[in-house]
Amino acid sequence: MYNDILTIGPVTIHGYGLMIAIGIAFALLIGVRRAKNRAMSADIVMSIGLIVMVAGFLGAKLLYCIVELPTLLKDPLSVLSGSGFVVYGGIIAGILATVIYCRKKNGSFLQYFDLIIPSVAVAQGFGRIGCFLAGCCYGCVTDLPIGIVFHNSKIAPNGIPLFPTQLFSSAGDFLIALVLILYARKTRSTGKVGGLYLILYSVGRFIIEFFRSDERGSVGFLSTSQFIAIFMLAGGLLLCFWNQLPWLRGSELADKFKAHLSKP
Repeated sequence: MYNDILTIGPVTIHGYGLMIAIGIAFALLIGVRRAKNRAMSADIVMSIGLIVMVAGFLGAKLLYCIVELPTLLKDPLSVLSGSGFVVYGGIIAGILATVIYCRKKNGSFLQYFDLIIPSVAVAQGFGRIGCFLAGCCYGCVTDLPIGIVFHNSKIAPNGIPLFPTQLFSSAGDFLIALVLILYARKTRSTGKVGGLYLILYSVGRFIIEFFRSDERGSVGFLSTSQFIAIFMLAGGLLLCFWNQLPWLRGSELADKFKAHLSKP
């Protein structure tokens, strides 16, 4: 695949960055439209979108630095690599930034989390296409007919068929977005749409990690992303089944925590 889409004089448009930009644009459009349909603030959605972009970028880069610390100590300038990100770092940082923003604006974090999370999945879908163009997050060697051969990649091994993990991830993200949008058509308890995203994304990410072959750190026998996925899955299950778990709902600490996230 080719990451250099177009060169105009000294300016080169890279597929990775272009796909991220397209993903952000679609995410904002979908978020604003959904906000208007639900009589929620489109301005807050736009603000959250901008905040999540910055926080997500920094969080994804920070987690990448932590995971690849030994490599960075040997080559500090490699941190400037355009493909040096860990998505879970962006998700965590984006969620924390949104919680802080909603508290300052007296908005309910869980309501806006439910509203914008389908947009996040859409942005991730386009982002994974960017990964495919750049050759990062590549899969293991395969003899299956679906194998993809890179010829000019600066990141992925060239000349051998690789499992197209990026395309499967992209398709999964778009499918998650569709499921969330359809699921949200009916009135749901606050936090359930966001919880469903955490469940679906964590399960999908845990599985796809088995087919990846790039260096991405590990925690024991799990990859870093698989380790984080376990906690994300637990959080998603709590949000989805909060009202069905009397022992949890009756916990003073747990009730205060959810009330804090739901409070305008």
